[in-house]
Amino acid sequence: MAKARIIVIDDDPDIRDVLMLTLSEEGYDVAEAENGQQGLELIKSRGFNLVIVDYKMPVMDGPTLCATVKKDILLAHVPIIMLTGKGDVTDKVSGINAGADDYMVKPFEPTELLARIKMVLRRTERDLDANPLTHLPGNVSILNELQSRIDAKSPLAVAYADLDKFKAYNDKYGFGHGDEVIRETARLIIRTVGDLGNPGDFIGHVGGDDFVFVTTPDKADAICEKLVEEFEKISPTFYATEDRETGFIVGKDRKGIEQRFGLIGISVCVVTNEHRLLDHVAQISEIGAELKEAAKAAERSCYVKDKRHGERDLP
Repeated sequence: MAKARIIVIDDDPDIRDVLMLTLSEEGYDVAEAENGQQGLELIKSRGFNLVIVDYKMPVMDGPTLCATVKKDILLAHVPIIMLTGKGDVTDKVSGINAGADDYMVKPFEPTELLARIKMVLRRTERDLDANPLTHLPGNVSILNELQSRIDAKSPLAVAYADLDKFKAYNDKYGFGHGDEVIRETARLIIRTVGDLGNPGDFIGHVGGDDFVFVTTPDKADAICEKLVEEFEKISPTFYATEDRETGFIVGKDRKGIEQRFGLIGISVCVVTNEHRLLDHVAQISEIGAELKEAAKAAERSCYVKDKRHGERDLP
């Protein structure tokens, strides 16, 4: 099994050298940065399992970096160990308040730091129910969130979003490009729900190119309209110039028959409790599956919202 990837962010080159040597000898894949801004750019561009960051640094200090990382839903899962000065209680408190998962006081024993790293990584692996590609909450969290909303009996809108013609794209461009399309879709959903939804709205990644987000009926239409509109804008950018200009690629369908496939689209199906009672997660899933068929019949990106009344209508 591959060792975890760790980034060390500290303006003291001696500290970086000690940590790089200690962690490398332990088999970890280690990167370094000399200030918070440089470290943040590396964190955003590469996938790290752990961040070790000094409290006091130029350009961007530890607490600022920590708070920035923890506010990003795609990075919030990454554990952070903050290095503080001896006896600086305020630094420890400030670091923890900024979202640090643990701290070490300098000067530290390398063996103790290694023990802390292993503990934090074990805890994160155990607690993290997230999709490995986007790090959005996975199926367990999705089911728990839906059940919690159902139990609360509050206004509920559950939207299932997935990509159209994605298999053909993967076949031609490869899984690396396909993964980037999925990540970009995740970013778009996060941004759109964040801009137009409620503070407590939920976003999850079922797997592959399937996503779910939970909001309220009064916000769902605006979110879905914007999501479809914005996806149509970015979809052509996933393709090479020739394919973008022709507007299609040639590939084989699931039966092995060669045909033309248009550019990737997004289908969104919305299930709400506006007109019917929703009392279990499977019911939401079943209604969503029915709506998905209607959405997939459209030529381009679209969303379908359930407006039917169920067997047990609301009074």
